[in-house]
Amino acid sequence: MSNRTLPCGSGGVTFIVMKTDIGEFTHDCDVVIVGAGPVGLMVGCELRLAGVRVTIIERRTEINRVIRAFGLTVPTVEAFYRRGLLPDLIQARWTHVRRSVESLAKYPHPSPPDALPSIGAVGHFAGIMIPRDSVDHDDPDFLERGPAGEMMPISQQMVEEILTRRASAIGVDLRRGVAVETFEEQEDGVDVRLSNGERLRCGWLVGCDGGRSTVRRLSGFPFLGTNPEITGWQAIVDFENPEVLQPGWNRTDTGIYVFTPLTRRILIVEMDGPPEDRRSDVTREELQAALRRVSKTDITITSVDSATRFTDHARQASTYVKGRIILAGDAAHVHPPFGGQGLNLGIGDAMNLGWKLAATVQGWAPCGLLDSYTRERHPIGASVLDWARAQIALMRLDPLTESLRRIVSDLLCTADGATYAAKKLSGVVQKYDMPGEHRLVGRSAPDVRVGDQLRLADLMHRGQAVLIGPPELGKRAADWHPRLVHAESPDGPAMLVRPDGYVAWASDDQDDSTGLDEALHTWLGDPGL
Repeated sequence: MSNRTLPCGSGGVTFIVMKTDIGEFTHDCDVVIVGAGPVGLMVGCELRLAGVRVTIIERRTEINRVIRAFGLTVPTVEAFYRRGLLPDLIQARWTHVRRSVESLAKYPHPSPPDALPSIGAVGHFAGIMIPRDSVDHDDPDFLERGPAGEMMPISQQMVEEILTRRASAIGVDLRRGVAVETFEEQEDGVDVRLSNGERLRCGWLVGCDGGRSTVRRLSGFPFLGTNPEITGWQAIVDFENPEVLQPGWNRTDTGIYVFTPLTRRILIVEMDGPPEDRRSDVTREELQAALRRVSKTDITITSVDSATRFTDHARQASTYVKGRIILAGDAAHVHPPFGGQGLNLGIGDAMNLGWKLAATVQGWAPCGLLDSYTRERHPIGASVLDWARAQIALMRLDPLTESLRRIVSDLLCTADGATYAAKKLSGVVQKYDMPGEHRLVGRSAPDVRVGDQLRLADLMHRGQAVLIGPPELGKRAADWHPRLVHAESPDGPAMLVRPDGYVAWASDDQDDSTGLDEALHTWLGDPGL
C-alpha cells in the first residue's frame, strides 16, 4: 500500500460497480469505518451529520458487554451536549444510579459507603485519592462550561447504546457480524473485502478497531511505545464472603486490589510481568487465585458477570493519517486503563476528525485541514500515555516507590496539586495549538448565551461552525453558509467556534474583527466551494 500526499481539498468520487483483482464491488460509499465501538460510532455520526455516505463494519453481532471503561470526562460530555445528546447521558446516569442501588440492596457490605476512601475525592492518581475539598473549583478552567461541566459515571456500553440509536436515526449504514479481511488503497479510493465475500469501494477507510487494529496492521503504521510490566484484571463478580475484603484501593506486598461494594467491581494488579495468554477468556478460578494472592484472604468468588484482562502496554501511532487510511481511538493509541482516559481520548479523536474528513470528502477543505487531525490529537494522546505510565511507576511495590508515593500523596493534598490533578483527570485543560493570541483560541468554547433562551451548544446540533458577534459579522458568515451560522451573544467576546466546539478566533472587542478572515479561510476554506 502506498503512502501518498493527497491534493488539498481532495473530494469524494462517484463509484460504480466494477471489477478488480479482489473481486466485484457490490457497494460504494464515501467512508468505511472499521469498528462500531464508541469511537467508530461517533465518527460515523459526525460524518453522516455532514451529509457523508458512511458504512460502519463491526465483527461483533451485538454490543460488547464485557466490562470496559466507566466514566466520561468533561470534553466528552460537552461533545454529546453539542450534538443534542445530553438528555441521553443524564438518563443513562440515572439508570446507573438505580442499578447501583439495586445491587447494594441485593449485595450489602458491612462497611458503610462513607468508609470508602473514594468518597470526597474527585478521582485518583495511581490509587492516591485526590481530595475534593482541596481543589480550587473557582479556577478559570472549570468555569463557563454550562450544564456539561462535570464528569459523568456512565459505562462504555451505555455510550454505545446512545450512539447506536443516534446512528440509526440519522442513516448511518451499520453492518454487524462481518469483518474486514483485506483492503487495497488506490489513487482515488480504497477497495475493501469483507469476510462475507462482499466488496466495498470507498474514498477513505477509518480504523476504529481497537488496540489490535487490523487496519493499522495491514496499513503498516509505525506503532511505538513501551512493553508491558504488569498483569491486571477487572471484573464484576459475586462473593461468598465479601466481608474479608477492604473496600477501596489496597496495596499489599504482592500487588494491588480495588473493591467497590456498590457495583461489585474488583480490580487486581500483579507487578510480575504480562500474562502468558491475553486472548483466552478470564475464568472464575483465575480471578479468585489472583485476588487471594494479592488480598491475602480466603475470598471465594461464586460467579462472574463480566471480566477482562489487561496490561500496561502503551503505544501510539506516529501519525494518524497515511494516504487514505486514518486511525482513531485505541487503533491509534493504547495504554493501561487507570484514570479512565481511553474512551474519552477516542471520543475526542472522533470529534476532531469527523468534520475535517467530511470537509475533505465534500471538496471544500482548506489545504492541510486533514493533516491538522494528527497535529492536534497526537500531543493529547501522548500526554495521556505519559499520565498512564507515570501511574504504573507509582504503583510499583519496592521501598523507593513507597517513599515516592508518600511525597506525591502530600502534593496531591495541596490546593495546587489537587487542582492540577483534577483538571487533568476531567480534561478541562485540553487545548490545541492554533494560530491566535487570545486566551480562548485552541480551547473548548464557553457555553455562552445566544439570543434570549438558547446557548451556544443549541446551535451546534447539526455540526456547523458558529460565529458569535454583532450583526456586521453575520453578513460575513453568510458567505460560508451552510458551513457556518451566526448568532449574537450578550456574554463575553466575539468568537469563531469550529464544528468540534473549539475556538478558532476570538476578540474581546466585538467591533474588532482583526484576524477573523484568516481564521475563516484557515478552517472553513474558500466560501465559493
